[in-house]
Amino acid sequence: MKIERVDEKTVKCFLSNEELEEYDITYKDFVMRSDKAREIVEEIMAQAVAEVDYKPPQFAFDLQIMMLPDQGMILTFTERTPEDLKNGANLMNYLREMRRILKEKLGLDGSTIAGLLAQAMVTAAAGQGDAAESAAAQGDPAQAEPQGGGEAPAEKAEKPRFAVFRFPSMRSLCAYAGVLPKNLRVASRLYQEDGTYYLYLERGGASYERYSRASIQALEFGELYAATEDKVAYLEEHGECLIGEKALARLRL
Repeated sequence: MKIERVDEKTVKCFLSNEELEEYDITYKDFVMRSDKAREIVEEIMAQAVAEVDYKPPQFAFDLQIMMLPDQGMILTFTERTPEDLKNGANLMNYLREMRRILKEKLGLDGSTIAGLLAQAMVTAAAGQGDAAESAAAQGDPAQAEPQGGGEAPAEKAEKPRFAVFRFPSMRSLCAYAGVLPKNLRVASRLYQEDGTYYLYLERGGASYERYSRASIQALEFGELYAATEDKVAYLEEHGECLIGEKALARLRL
């Protein structure tokens, strides 16, 4: 077992194939967070403290798993701070509140609301402004009044056709796939880079309302990574495509 300190929040551990056999543990144990996996994680943390002066996460951590053919496995532990957890919760709360305002105060139809919610996620991913400010602008009835030709700004919003979500583990990704309707007609691909999983989710044949709902549900298990073509191109060039089509269907347990 070799421990490497990456930075203040991150530590890596290499387990050889011989050590994996000795511990009688596999990739699946870490994905499913079995009792054996928890014991190994505790041992790794203790060794990291002793060898590289690592401070174990106080709140939560992301676990990334990378298999090395004919060599073993690399486990990467990254601490998640309360601020990290808060940011994810804030985005979820913002989307829920935005949906409520658009429906109750503006009386918009489901398809328009779905498009606006998807657009909000695109804005967050591209870093084009503060989510709360976007919510206030799009949810304020005064700003939704028809202008000029009588078309409301909400109806002018471009409806994104895809987004990429990042998941810390295969377990969280499979859990997300498991809660989606089996007849959801979205297109999906799965990539991996440095032990992190990236799900490309495209509207496909689904309605905007169902696509948006699926996108919002993804935020409960992972986080939004991107919604721009350049990020997808980067993944295709630097990442490993694990499942080229119908990824969600194949991940469903």
